[in-house]
Formats: sequence, structure tokens, C-alpha cells
Amino acid sequence: MSQKSAEVVVAMLAEAARLHGESVSAAGPAAAAAEAMVAALRGGGRILACGNGGSAADAQHFAAELVGRFERERAAMAAIALTTDTSILTAIANDYDYSRVFARQVEALGRPGDVLLGISTSGGSASVLAAFEAATAAGVTTVALTGRDGGRVGAAADIHVNVPAASTARVQEVHRTLLHAVCALIERELYA
Repeated sequence: MSQKSAEVVVAMLAEAARLHGESVSAAGPAAAAAEAMVAALRGGGRILACGNGGSAADAQHFAAELVGRFERERAAMAAIALTTDTSILTAIANDYDYSRVFARQVEALGRPGDVLLGISTSGGSASVLAAFEAATAAGVTTVALTGRDGGRVGAAADIHVNVPAASTARVQEVHRTLLHAVCALIERELYA
């Protein structure tokens, strides 16, 4: 690999580190999100998670950390990624509209006391916004994890965790760190 290629990698790492440092304003909302999730789990509720593209992968990763484990051996926690069942996703997209793929699942699965985590790097995801509307109607607490200015998704959430940057890749990197922090807080609170 050439020296120029290595410089590209170094620049990306430096940018990611800079954005992590600038995202300390998300610490309070991330802690509030963890508190809401702890309350849901203590009350017999569950965490639902959704997002599109890379954010779908992050939703799945987050649910896997809760159902499996993050850093501690402990009982499984109730978490469901609404991004994983291709039969449900394609049926809803075909029979209704893609913007309903998460909302319809929230209508079926969401109960008062649950928490819905919606991840949108743009803050403009119609499918996440529709899921929040369904969650609000069902008495489900909403947590938005966004980029840029948070957009309509951030404005619709009960708790808004924002990474104020335009680069989707850099926002996703900070999102993963924040999701790991939320996992750590949940484990520490429930299984200290």
C-alpha cells in the first residue's frame, strides 16, 4: 500500500476522533435513553429498534448486544430489531408502502412501557418517522439517534441523541460508540 493510501486512512481516523470529541453534547441524551430503556426492561417491556441501510445494521447490532451480551455475563434482555424479517418487510412494502415497514411492526408489537429506538443519520427517514408516529399512538417511548440537525425524526422523538455532522460515515461511527455506551449503562444498572 502506498504512503498516500496510508495518509487517507490517517485522515479518516483523525476526522472520526475529532467528531467523537465534538459529540460530547450527546452524552446527556444518551444517558437519558439508557435510563428509559432500563425502566422499560425493569417493567417487563422491551426495546424495539429500526433504521435503514447502515442504520438497520446498527439497530440489529444494538439488539444483539442486549439479547446476547455486551460486556457482562447476564440474563438476556428483551430487544427486537425491526429490520430483520424479510418476509414482513417485503410484505408491508408491497402491500402498503415502504414508509410503513417499521410502523406496522410497531402497531403489532409495541406496548405501553416499551421503547423504540429509531436511527436516522439524515434525520429525514420517512419509515422511522412513521414508526415514531405509531409508537406515540401506542404509548411507546421514542428515542432518536440522528445526524445533521436531527431533522423531523429528531423533532418527533421523546429523547433525541444527535451527532451534528453531515458525513454519513462519520455519524455512523459515533452512533456505534454511543450505542455501546447505552449498552454499558444498561448492563451496569441492571446487572451491577
